[in-house]
Amino acid sequence: MAKKTLNIVESAYRAVMEEQDDTILWVLAAMQGAGAEHTVVLRANAVNYAVAGQGAPGMAVGKWTQTQAPKMDRDVADLIEKRKMTVYVIVEDVAQRGIEKRELMSGIRLLPRAALPGLYEEHAIVSHW
Repeated sequence: MAKKTLNIVESAYRAVMEEQDDTILWVLAAMQGAGAEHTVVLRANAVNYAVAGQGAPGMAVGKWTQTQAPKMDRDVADLIEKRKMTVYVIVEDVAQRGIEKRELMSGIRLLPRAALPGLYEEHAIVSHW
């Protein structure tokens, strides 16, 4: 049986223009699909991933044009819906960024920062990204 892994994602939007998704979320989806058991906590700037309907315009550098802009909210929704992964956001980080709870996508769970130690106890492995 796979060990339960808690993944705390703090850095946001790394390599998303080149790869069209967050590399960590992509890896977690792949590992979950292969039988691993992951939980995700979005904190700091990564809480922005949980805002429903967000988008990124295409980008052009010289003659090159990015035609597949990232859809971070769709990636997070896929973790919840397709991969059956639990995804939390830290309540204080959401509030600090002025994000209203109604702006968060369906299925996101709110977690007060003070509850993090209890979540650590429930998982065999804790990774911080």
